[in-house]
Amino acid sequence: MSPPDSPASHPAPPGPAQAPLRPIRFVHRGAVQAVADAPLTRSVLDWLREDARCTGTKEGCAEGDCGACTVIVAELAEDLPASAQATVVGPLSLRPVNSCIRFLPTLDGKALLTVEDLGGPGALHPVQQAMVECHGSQCGFCTPGFVMTLAATYERHCAAGTRPSRQQLADDLAGNLCRCTGYRPILEAGQRMFEAPVQRLDVEALATQLRALRAGPAATALHHSAPHPAHGGRIDHFHAPRTPGELATLRLAHPRARLLAGSTDIGLWVTKQFRDLGDVIYLGDVTELRHVHWREGTLHIGAAAPLEDAWQAIAARWPVLAEVGLRFAGPPVRHAGTLVGNLANGSPIGDSAPILMALGARLVLRRGEVRRTLALEEFYVDYMRNRLQEGEFIEAAEVPDTPPDAPGFTTHVRGWKISKRFDCDISALCAGLYLRLDGADRVVDVRLAFGGMAATVRRAQGAEAALRGQPWNEATLRAAQAALESDFTPLTDLRASAGYRRQAARGLLERLWLETRGASPLAPGLTTVYAREGAL
Repeated sequence: MSPPDSPASHPAPPGPAQAPLRPIRFVHRGAVQAVADAPLTRSVLDWLREDARCTGTKEGCAEGDCGACTVIVAELAEDLPASAQATVVGPLSLRPVNSCIRFLPTLDGKALLTVEDLGGPGALHPVQQAMVECHGSQCGFCTPGFVMTLAATYERHCAAGTRPSRQQLADDLAGNLCRCTGYRPILEAGQRMFEAPVQRLDVEALATQLRALRAGPAATALHHSAPHPAHGGRIDHFHAPRTPGELATLRLAHPRARLLAGSTDIGLWVTKQFRDLGDVIYLGDVTELRHVHWREGTLHIGAAAPLEDAWQAIAARWPVLAEVGLRFAGPPVRHAGTLVGNLANGSPIGDSAPILMALGARLVLRRGEVRRTLALEEFYVDYMRNRLQEGEFIEAAEVPDTPPDAPGFTTHVRGWKISKRFDCDISALCAGLYLRLDGADRVVDVRLAFGGMAATVRRAQGAEAALRGQPWNEATLRAAQAALESDFTPLTDLRASAGYRRQAARGLLERLWLETRGASPLAPGLTTVYAREGAL
């Protein structure tokens, strides 16, 4: 999550009222690591390969897309909110993440698990043994990432006493790419790994080490500094507050510092654009902002809540939105990135904004002790520009519940993504659609939000006007489709042509009508070409 681009300033180091600067401390290979001199943007992957000399983890794309660098980050489960969707194994929670775009200071107080922690030539882990037996590896470059993703799956199902279906394995592996073996033997390895004698991680030993870290200096907010490698003696500062109040105070004191949450976007600024972040304020240790919960008919999503946690809550209330959540990104990105960060980024092809805009979402903005609420649709000013004031940040997103279907009224919500790949791809077009009908099949309320059609995600005001108050029939549908022509002027780029985007948007409106029309509505499964379960 970041403020609009502006020249980074570099305030003085923390004053006497703050905790002293200290090393980054985390558990790796059974020992506590204390790193005092790493640049703030040093990736976990580079530290592993160049400093720790653990070269099992590979670099493929350096942008969190291929999964060759997948590792597992472990935390104490007791420190996490009940809404967390991590794999909970005894006292620990485990999340697979991409190490290539994760900055080393974000590991403070946590444990880092890599392929070296599983097994070696003399005693392979069941996941590794199954990959060998099923011929799931040829060149082997992607294999460690697949193994770590499957290890998280293995721990989750062993803890629950369950076994994943083939489709569940495919969903878990959506963030891992293989270029030579193909996925059939890897999926077979995912099934076979449960046939070997059980071999689990020593979570109790890890938990003991993490509790010791928590009881020591890590109990205070992290204030870490390091010389910037490209700017001589300039010192950059990494602040990791623990409470919303500390975050608000830091933001006021350092309004030009870069806000960092999951690093799934900002990480690419460093690895691909070689950008200088300057000072950083990290949200990931503010436990209160990691909560996702319902209160008084509204779903509250904290700014630091991982996308996986947020979307699980959304899909639990609106199951029809589960698929667009699965297609949002691969699990390593969803477990690291945050929904609020995706909204704050303001990309016109971000997948969360169209869905939440259709649901009538609001943002809670905070500056010091002052809060204000702004409708999501009013937040974006222009391409990658928003209404945040200096020293202000997004504290949470609020999604109001849809009204109950009172006698004579029905409410429909849909979210659809158009992309070249089903899994782990950037949208050419994404639509969030909300429709409320009365007993006479008349449109009483409608919100149609589209991404990929303009410089920002925004609502189709003309198409909405053509629908509102009209009978929900084919003639009204055609009028709304025609109005879309004046609502948007899309661009042609590598993902889609302007003409295709217009045609696809009209098609999604027609799909909405086919699934919700009064006479012979089609079941959702009849309006898609995908057949997920059993397709592989």
